Amino acid sequence: MSIDINSDMGELNHLLADGTYEKLMDHVTSINVACGGHAGDPEMMNVMVALAKSKGVKLGAHPSFADKENFGREVIEDFDPNELLDSIRDQIETLVDIASEHEMELTHVKPHGALYNLAVNNEEISQTIAEAIIDVNSSFKAVGLAGSKMITVFDELGLDVISESYVDRMYEADGTLRSRKFDDALITDPEKAANQMKSMLNGNIVAVDGTELQVKIQSVCVHSDTPNAVEIAAAVKNQLDQSVSD
Repeated sequence: MSIDINSDMGELNHLLADGTYEKLMDHVTSINVACGGHAGDPEMMNVMVALAKSKGVKLGAHPSFADKENFGREVIEDFDPNELLDSIRDQIETLVDIASEHEMELTHVKPHGALYNLAVNNEEISQTIAEAIIDVNSSFKAVGLAGSKMITVFDELGLDVISESYVDRMYEADGTLRSRKFDDALITDPEKAANQMKSMLNGNIVAVDGTELQVKIQSVCVHSDTPNAVEIAAAVKNQLDQSVSD
């Protein structure tokens, strides 16, 4: 089975200006484009779609809580479910419309930040995300954390799912991502990221406390704003290529 390498993009202007986004697309196979919730505007989305088309990578939407102030990484406690559904749907549709201008089609949707992390263990949030995807296009694949309730809900509602793990993040013993508030939450060493990729290919991840987690993955993520993101993506791709050839 081929493993996809994905990256969240279109979020920060300086990563476009310094060439990070374009360089990453030489090593990943799909991108998730911010579509106005936590980041992104029509101009940035147009650039990302055009780059994806030129590089031949798959294109997906990366909706979030409508919270640019906190980059979508803070939990919004008092949200209205219907308003959230409308917001997610509108974000996806915005990117769909822009992609169509480039004769591109979306293949998947991956929620961002706090929305993603809440959905990991919250069936109601997961259902809201799934309903928004289905409202736009039920053929879009839904990306979520491998082994989580989010994947189960997406699957039960009839969506094709992509189970992902992270090569640039540490895990807790319960299989969730270690909070970014901890200094050891990120993996910024390309060699360490490649080793985590190797472990995942063997069906396991070692959590921050040493617990060995069993995992089945279809995709791995490299965040574009992780330090050394391009080098990490290159190392992970190299590890994946080696594993395929072995």
